[in-house]
Amino acid sequence: VQLQASGGGLVQAGGSLRLSCAASGFAFDDYAIGWFRQAPGKERVEVSCISSSHGSTYYEDSVKGRFTVSSDTAKNTVYLQMNSLKPEDTAVYYCAAALWVGTVQSGIGVNEFDYWGQGTLVTVSS
Repeated sequence: VQLQASGGGLVQAGGSLRLSCAASGFAFDDYAIGWFRQAPGKERVEVSCISSSHGSTYYEDSVKGRFTVSSDTAKNTVYLQMNSLKPEDTAVYYCAAALWVGTVQSGIGVNEFDYWGQGTLVTVSS
């Protein structure tokens, strides 16, 4: 099982980045994929989640309207398009997979996630 997150980098405030999470080794359609971020000294927070099989998504309030999660089931890849980035979006971003049936509209608890990627650093300068 492998989750490979990529796409992080340094961007100015107001800019955009697209993160990718490439999954392998498990039945992609049976899992919800979540995006989490962790800033220095802070807890890990779920910012978005998608269930490709259910067609539902979740966004944490601070990213609603700026971030868009999508999936390409043919490539077993989930994307997080991040627009209008702010300095407070600076964090290490992780993708994770949870065996899940049903909607993810309310998010999924961190303890539900079985597999984690290695993280990719996003730095937004002011």
